[in-house]
Amino acid sequence: MVAKLPEEEHPKQAFGWAARDESGVLSPFNFSRRATGEKDVCFKVLYCGMCHSDLHMVKNEWGTSTYPLVPGHEIVGVVTEVGSKVEKFKVGDKVGVGCIVGSCHSCHNCTNNLENYCAEMILTYGAKYYDGTITYGGYSDIMVADEHFIVRIPDTLPLDSTAPLLCAGITVYSPLKYYGLDKPGMHVGVVGLGGLGHMAVKFAKGMGVKVTVISTSPSKKQEAVEHLGADSFLVSRDQDQMKATMGTMDGIIDTVSATHPLLPLIGLLKTNGKLILVGAPEKPLELAAFPLLMGRKMVGGSGTGGMKETQEMINFAAKHNITADVEVIPIEYVNIAMERMLKADVRYRFVIDIGNTIKSTY
Repeated sequence: MVAKLPEEEHPKQAFGWAARDESGVLSPFNFSRRATGEKDVCFKVLYCGMCHSDLHMVKNEWGTSTYPLVPGHEIVGVVTEVGSKVEKFKVGDKVGVGCIVGSCHSCHNCTNNLENYCAEMILTYGAKYYDGTITYGGYSDIMVADEHFIVRIPDTLPLDSTAPLLCAGITVYSPLKYYGLDKPGMHVGVVGLGGLGHMAVKFAKGMGVKVTVISTSPSKKQEAVEHLGADSFLVSRDQDQMKATMGTMDGIIDTVSATHPLLPLIGLLKTNGKLILVGAPEKPLELAAFPLLMGRKMVGGSGTGGMKETQEMINFAAKHNITADVEVIPIEYVNIAMERMLKADVRYRFVIDIGNTIKSTY
């Protein structure tokens, strides 16, 4: 039994890579993490996934970025210290932190395990914490977070390819569950085969669902069917294929973040079918009412998941051997990786080997 360490009075020295301005270029950065509080868990970061959000944030494309900005919200590592009132974790545990590190704990959403929809939700990086400091993400050597926002990683899951589940994984798992698209024998479409899309295929298959990948790129068929295990593949630009598949799907998880037509997708749905958006196009999408009326169809959305559901998702992944397909990179490669991510030149998620490649300068 490892004794719980007394709370420190001094902040921890930390080292990471940060963007300094809207150029988005990342470079080494010394900063401080708060001392481990009584409900805090401190862990050594071993891997951090690179989400498309990181690309938007380092360049301030959403207009909310504060510099210096340390990105990363797909963070995994090993616990090095726990506060005196921490109950769920001990030194040596494998853990992770996803998109959020704080919420109010008292609103309707929080009391229903939907911290991700709390109006006072605190994002893992680039947000203001309770003490007024700016949060720094996982492109760094250590992480400190309240135990409520820490996820336990089962020993059977490899840390590098599990990191992306903390954002990409929960972002597709949550709508599959909430919208009832997790019943064996159902037919679910997945639009887009990137970081989110490939996870949607894997989780849906794990739930026993028939999966059709919908893509503009015919070249992705072999990858979707033979490697990821999709049941079928549909080229959205092929009018004959689309017509033949109309009215066959119980639901569609749409992961595309570029502007694209919704009408053809709505046509693929059965009566009472659901088109769920998890991508976030910058410009509004056109949505006609009539196709929804004729078939009582729904267009919905979903954003990440609460802490209880995130742990449930990780446990499901361990049971069904679900991990992300990743390209592990050293931290020095991060700027090139950002450029490649912009061109969708990755299958399907970059993961930074923080533990072996980040070198402190303090």
